[in-house]
Amino acid sequence: MTGALATEILKIRRSHLPWMTAVAFTVVALVGGLFMFILQDQERARSLGLIGTKAALVGGVADWPTYLAFLSQTTAVGGMIVFGLVSIWTFGREFSQNTAKDLLALPTPRVAIVTAKFAVTTTWCLVLTVQLFLLGLVIGSLLGLPGWSATVMFTGGVRIAVVAVMTVLLTTPVTLAACVGRGYLPGVGVMIVAVFCAQIIAALGYGEFFPWSVPALLSGLAGPDHPVPGPVGYVAVALVGVTGAAATVLWWQRADQDR
Repeated sequence: MTGALATEILKIRRSHLPWMTAVAFTVVALVGGLFMFILQDQERARSLGLIGTKAALVGGVADWPTYLAFLSQTTAVGGMIVFGLVSIWTFGREFSQNTAKDLLALPTPRVAIVTAKFAVTTTWCLVLTVQLFLLGLVIGSLLGLPGWSATVMFTGGVRIAVVAVMTVLLTTPVTLAACVGRGYLPGVGVMIVAVFCAQIIAALGYGEFFPWSVPALLSGLAGPDHPVPGPVGYVAVALVGVTGAAATVLWWQRADQDR
């Protein structure tokens, strides 16, 4: 297991993808800060050319709860894409670069290889989430957003963390698709379908029963009038995560690896 972890960490160090994902989450925090800056004084924003003379942002106020809610919502939607790409790259690259057979030839249990990959991707995604939250704290402080309190910070931080963990769990079927399809494209296809269906089913009012819609609903993306997902939604997310991870392990152990 130690050797498998060291190998995966080395692959990450040699890749540009960690820096690209870090930049993506940095942009998210900056965009949220830009929205807060505009909401603080829209006339000032117009004079600076940030919005058109006839444009106006409605439906929000520039304060800490709104900013943290924005970070949570982007973690739910953008996180599915970024976290999904991280998982697809970690597993799919072995087949796209024809290195899977080299891994399978090593005297290392296949369970250890897959577990190391899941451990590295999970840590990677959670580090990105922590980065997003810390950047949010810095940007919000620089903007002087009102409404700060220990309760608001704790509640907002916990919500972002829970949304991130749920989103990571929902990427395991994407990982399985990348393995079964032996490359990047099958995983990307499953990820796009999941995101698309999540939006449609949530709009129809059945999002709490569809696992990929639950993180967005928990983040408040559907609006304050929409109820928070119940226990069924959380159980469904957990089942998807565990089933996807277990199926990936079984596939690596039992599949016919002919190339």
